[in-house]
Amino acid sequence: MRLVTPAIVLALRSHGEHGAIVRLLTPDHGLQAAYVRGARGRRMRPILIAGNLVEVRLSARNDAQLAHAEVELTHSRAPLLAEPLPAAAIEWAAALTATVLPEGQPYPRLHAALDGLLAAIEAAPSASGWATALVRYELLLLAELGFGLDLDQCAVTGTSEALNAVSPHSGRAVSDGAALRYAGKLFALPTFLRAGGPASLPDILDGLTLTGHFLMRDLVTDRAAPIAEARARLVERLERAAGS
Repeated sequence: MRLVTPAIVLALRSHGEHGAIVRLLTPDHGLQAAYVRGARGRRMRPILIAGNLVEVRLSARNDAQLAHAEVELTHSRAPLLAEPLPAAAIEWAAALTATVLPEGQPYPRLHAALDGLLAAIEAAPSASGWATALVRYELLLLAELGFGLDLDQCAVTGTSEALNAVSPHSGRAVSDGAALRYAGKLFALPTFLRAGGPASLPDILDGLTLTGHFLMRDLVTDRAAPIAEARARLVERLERAAGS
């Protein structure tokens, strides 16, 4: 295998004395894992930061062999690591993607959405400018991996009007009238997920509560511990921003 492609850096795991196995999301070849020689050295460390855009040259003798990679930086997001909320968002989005995607399967919509989310985090002056994109990215991830939510029609009545709740069991929307009998047992369905547009931080936190339940139940499962901490840091910082 020989492949030259743009990629988003997702994760890094030490391997050997100086190298590391890097996980990268490519537009046409999905998640790729590869060994990078000298990854923990002074020159490569700033390149292999989660969220960075790179060009990667992958080579392997056969499909069963771990590829070797040569990586060149095309865009750095390292300055964002000094900002707690953007840093937490990038850490979570990258760790989630690296954890749940199968290797070698193309997900061009996910690559485009993650690239757009990272660009929004970098460009927006506050979390309210990018956090809706994070919730939508998580919904897309669920859908692309076969666990999409149905937010367009009431699970009980079939109506598409007044949908303000979601069943934690089926992942289907519930209308106001039908939700009364399930009071306290449903997730809130934020308006921005139905109608688009901007959202307040409390609505965004409702969205993250919704997506987080299904991500942890259906995709992360027994792999939850390490990345659940990354999500907890993000939610805590968003809650702090919402209360300030």
